[in-house]
Amino acid sequence: MSDLSTSFGDQQVAPEHREELIRNVFRRVAPRYDLMNDLMSFGIHRLWKRTLARRVQAADGQVIVDLAGGTGDVAARVAGWNRTVIVCDPSLEMMQVGKYRRLDGVRWLAAVGESLPLEDNSIDTLTIAFGIRNVTHMDGALAEILRVLKPGGRMLCLEFSKPWGPIRPFYQLFSSTVIPRLGAWVSRNPDAYEYLIQSIRRFPDQEEMKTLMQDCGFGDVSYRNLSFGIACLHVGQKPVVATS
Repeated sequence: MSDLSTSFGDQQVAPEHREELIRNVFRRVAPRYDLMNDLMSFGIHRLWKRTLARRVQAADGQVIVDLAGGTGDVAARVAGWNRTVIVCDPSLEMMQVGKYRRLDGVRWLAAVGESLPLEDNSIDTLTIAFGIRNVTHMDGALAEILRVLKPGGRMLCLEFSKPWGPIRPFYQLFSSTVIPRLGAWVSRNPDAYEYLIQSIRRFPDQEEMKTLMQDCGFGDVSYRNLSFGIACLHVGQKPVVATS
């Protein structure tokens, strides 16, 4: 199983309390979350999300879900009048920030990744950007994603990962010193950003994530490193069952 305890400062939090505490984190940082992403990544997260959106290959008539979609920045990149795009996120505060953008053709749905209020085999593509590390039960969320995807449908997961060896010490120094201080200064929630950094460090690396997806039933699983592995785009497909 992929259930992990959560550390808030010196406090170890059991999985059963993880969901409530993570929601509290995003409730507090929602008004400045997008600004913080720009500052902490020097805007590079926008390039990563643009790469994700290109790989979606959104087409007429498709139903696309952006899970843990927060303020809708990924949804805005794949939305169109001729398709259905649903932002699905447990944080009402994050989605409320996104609704001010008045994104045409985007629907907003409050739900957690482990229990999606969507029908079996109903989704063409599901994206999740920097959100899967915040689910309480990784295996459960991957199983739910697989359930709602149509046969042949794809999940595209953009997440922080293990950087290339030569730059890893510099990245770890930056993430352990600059990012928490920047987060504390701009958001006024230092413990929230301490959690976000810790969640990145605990997340499976590229090969581990590939194995998790395969073990949960995804086929044709692949990944592409972005910015020397600081981020990684994982792609998996729901197998098409052959009929006789």
